[in-house]
Amino acid sequence: MAEFALPKNSVVKKGKAHKAEGAPAKPRSFKVYRYDPDSGENPRYDTFEIDLAETGPMVLDALIKIKNEVDSSLTFRRSCREGICGSCSMNIDGRNGLACTTAIEDCKGEVRITPLPHMDVIKDLVPDFTHFYAQYSSIQPWLQTVTPPPSGKERLQSPADRAKLDGLYECILCACCSTSCPSYWWNSDKFLGPAILLQAYRWLADSRDEMTGERLDELEDPFRLYRCHTIMNCANVCPKGLSPARAIAEIKKMEVERQL
Repeated sequence: MAEFALPKNSVVKKGKAHKAEGAPAKPRSFKVYRYDPDSGENPRYDTFEIDLAETGPMVLDALIKIKNEVDSSLTFRRSCREGICGSCSMNIDGRNGLACTTAIEDCKGEVRITPLPHMDVIKDLVPDFTHFYAQYSSIQPWLQTVTPPPSGKERLQSPADRAKLDGLYECILCACCSTSCPSYWWNSDKFLGPAILLQAYRWLADSRDEMTGERLDELEDPFRLYRCHTIMNCANVCPKGLSPARAIAEIKKMEVERQL
């Protein structure tokens, strides 16, 4: 029988426990993943108890309170705090989402917070998006045309053509969907993943773009496109309520139709 074991430096250990000061009116514990590759130490879980009566309602509010008042070394990304930038994507209680739009009251018991799964960790809750952004760049996510616009004016769309982009352009590239996809976990070196394929379809669906054939040529590959098995984790976790799986299905449909 084959036996498998994780490397010793990958085992997550128990870290420090920080109790709330005084007598908190609404105490709540947060179990936070901590990892600093420069230290040479194993990752660990630190536990922080904070008073929810003294912080905002979202998980990001709790993290900011911890960083400002308890442990300034805690590292995470954040920016808009409005679910627009996608910076604070992380795994909260086993589900990918945005810390700024995830309510603490929706989490039961101790809140466990880890970085997005199956990505290299730069530090604590900050994953390395280098490969993800390189994949995004590979689909050339901008309008590509051959013919000049009429009389030097802007390229117009009908309301019906513009409506085809609804459910596509709203993607904020938070990577919640791609890092919840088992196919992406196993094949991220070749499979573009839900987020990038949704972005690819956004340009295929754009009536102004004139590179449909070339874009489809780039996507027609056993791994880049067809590793999607419609598991639907992507649609389940998208904080913007989008369906990358539907976009991927539309790309597959376009690939078939052009062969007919």
